[in-house]
Amino acid sequence: MKNILTLCLFTLFAMSCGGSKTVRQSKKVIKGNWVLSQVTHNQKGNYKIALLDDATQDCFEGSVWKFVPNNNSGNYSLSNASCGDQARYFVFTIKEIDKTTGLYNFLLKPTNYKGKSQTNHGFRMSLTQLSDTNMQWQQTINVDGKPFTLNMNFLKQ
Repeated sequence: MKNILTLCLFTLFAMSCGGSKTVRQSKKVIKGNWVLSQVTHNQKGNYKIALLDDATQDCFEGSVWKFVPNNNSGNYSLSNASCGDQARYFVFTIKEIDKTTGLYNFLLKPTNYKGKSQTNHGFRMSLTQLSDTNMQWQQTINVDGKPFTLNMNFLKQ
């Protein structure tokens, strides 16, 4: 009886500490392979953009991403061999910021293939769209004192 009570309390505690139902559902939707189809920004002009401190926008467009939500990990491979064709690894978290607006943060931290970060540096973006076929990340930074919004648009394979 004591073991059953302990198990029930542990289950209740685990359920209360887990992410919201919406976050759990988001992890189910994100699972699988995605292609980064397009990178856009809100400013006119040509900008040399290095995404995730890794490579240029041209290298990222067409890149293939794999998300494994049961351990919050994944990897991506850039689209062009001249950009470096080895897989890049990361861990990620989806965090709900506001239930009423449906706003979520998407946190991505580059790692090695064993899941260890060399720099402990990550990237925070807004998860502005997630469906069974489309996903969009949005990141706003300051360029010359003005907000510069970058959109990364994905299609599920």
